Amino acid sequence: MARPARAVRWAALWMGVTAAVWLVVGLLLAVRWGSIERPSVSSRTLFPNGVMRIGIDASFPPFAVATGDDLYGLDVDMGKAIGLRLQIPTQFVNMGYDGLYDSLLSEQVDVLISALPIDYSRSRDFRFTLPYFNAGLVLIRDADQPIEGMEDLGGRSVSFEFGSDGDLVARAWLRRIRAFETRPYETPDYALDAVRLGISDAALVDAVSGRLYLRAHREWDARYSSVNDVLYGVAVRADDRELWRAVNGIIRTMLEDGSLEGIIARWF
Repeated sequence: MARPARAVRWAALWMGVTAAVWLVVGLLLAVRWGSIERPSVSSRTLFPNGVMRIGIDASFPPFAVATGDDLYGLDVDMGKAIGLRLQIPTQFVNMGYDGLYDSLLSEQVDVLISALPIDYSRSRDFRFTLPYFNAGLVLIRDADQPIEGMEDLGGRSVSFEFGSDGDLVARAWLRRIRAFETRPYETPDYALDAVRLGISDAALVDAVSGRLYLRAHREWDARYSSVNDVLYGVAVRADDRELWRAVNGIIRTMLEDGSLEGIIARWF
C-alpha cells in the first residue's frame, strides 16, 4: 500500500511544479506582450480631412483672442502643440461659446480647446482629457502673511469681487470658522489692489484674474494657494475613442515633460 501512496504524492508534486512553471511562463509572456510597441492609429485615420479642426471661442483672453484674421492665446498654443505632436495641420474654427458643443456633435470640428470646464454630466456625448489648467478660486496674500488657506482667515479680512464665486465661498466659510471681515469690490483687480496696498489681508479670486494680476505686478512678493478646482480640458465626441486616447496621451506627456507649464507661463 505504501508504493501507490508514494506515487500519488510524486504525481501531486509533479503537477504542482508543472503548474508553477506554466505560471512563470505566462507571466513572462504577459510582460513581453505588454512591452511590445504597437503601431498607433495614424493621423490620417484620426483626421480623414487631413487637418485637425479645433473649435474655439476667441473672446476670452488670454486663452483665445481674435485679431483681424489671426488668433492667439494659451488655447491656440495648446492646439498647435497637439497638432505638431500628431504631425497634422491645425485649423481653428472661431465661434460663440454657446455653439461649441453643437459644432462638435455635428462633426463640424474634431476637438474643442476653448477653456472648457470638465463637465462629466456630458459624458454621454463627450469625452474630456486630463485637465491642462485649473481656473478655480485662489487665495492671494503677502508672502509674510501666515495664511495658508481659508481656515486661517479667522480674525482677519478678505476681499473679493462682489457677487462672484469668491463672494459665495467667503460667506460659506463665515459659517465654518471664527468670524473674519469681508470686503467686496467691483472687480477682482480692486480686491487684489486692497491686499497689495495693505488694506486687506487676503483676496479670494479666480485663478485667471489672480495670475494675470501677479504677472502685471511682478514687484509684489505675494503667495497664492488653491481653494477649489475648475479644471479645463479638451473635449472630443464620446464615440471618438482613438482620438481621445491620442490627445489625452499628448497632454499627459506635456504635463510630464514640462512643456505644458511652459505654455501656461507664456500667458501667465
